[in-house]
Amino acid sequence: MRKNSELRKAAQTALSGNWGTSVILMIVYLAISSILSVTISYPLGAVSALLSNTGNILAMLLVLPMAYAIYIAFLRYVRGGEASVNVLFSFYKDSRVWVMTILKNVYILLWMLLLIVPGIVKSYSYAMSEYILNDNPEMTGEEAIKKSMEMMQGYKMKLFLLDLSFIGWMFLTLLTFGIGLVLLLPYMYTARAAFYEDLKAEKA
Repeated sequence: MRKNSELRKAAQTALSGNWGTSVILMIVYLAISSILSVTISYPLGAVSALLSNTGNILAMLLVLPMAYAIYIAFLRYVRGGEASVNVLFSFYKDSRVWVMTILKNVYILLWMLLLIVPGIVKSYSYAMSEYILNDNPEMTGEEAIKKSMEMMQGYKMKLFLLDLSFIGWMFLTLLTFGIGLVLLLPYMYTARAAFYEDLKAEKA
C-alpha cells in the first residue's frame, strides 16, 4: 500500500480536470441534505421534540442513497472515469444500497451508544462497505459490511491516519466559515477511494 502522501497525490491526479464537477456534486449533495433536514425536521419540531427527532431520522434516511453515490462518484474518478450530478440519484431503486447503508449506520450508532471510541473503531471497520457493494453486485448489504471488516483488519489505523493528515486543511476551512468544505471533502473522498484501490489489490 502506498504512503498517505502518495494517496493524497493520487487523489489530486484523479481530481485533475474533475474539480469543477466534484465541487458541484458536493454542493448539490450538501444543499439537498440541509434542505431535507430543515423542511422535514423544523415543521415537526413545532409539534414536539419527539416528532423533531423522527424528522431528523427520516431526513437522514432519505439522504443515504445519495451519500452512497458520493463514495462511488469519487471512486470513478480514481479509476479514470466520470461522474455527473445525476449519479447522486442513481441508487434510490437499489435495495442493496438501502440495506447496507441503513445497517452500517445502525451498527455504528449502537457501538457509539456503548462507548465513543469503539464506535469510531467500528466506523473504520465498515469504511470500505460502499466500494465493496459497488464492485460485487452479487453481494448483499450485510455481506459487504462483513467483507469490509475482513479487509480492514490491520488497516484501520492506516485509514485513520490518512483522514488525520487532512487536519490542516480542516482548520483552514474554519477560516472560510465552512465554505472550503466543498473543496476539502472531494479531496478526502478521492483519497479514501485510492486507499480502497490499494487495499483491494493487496487483498487480491
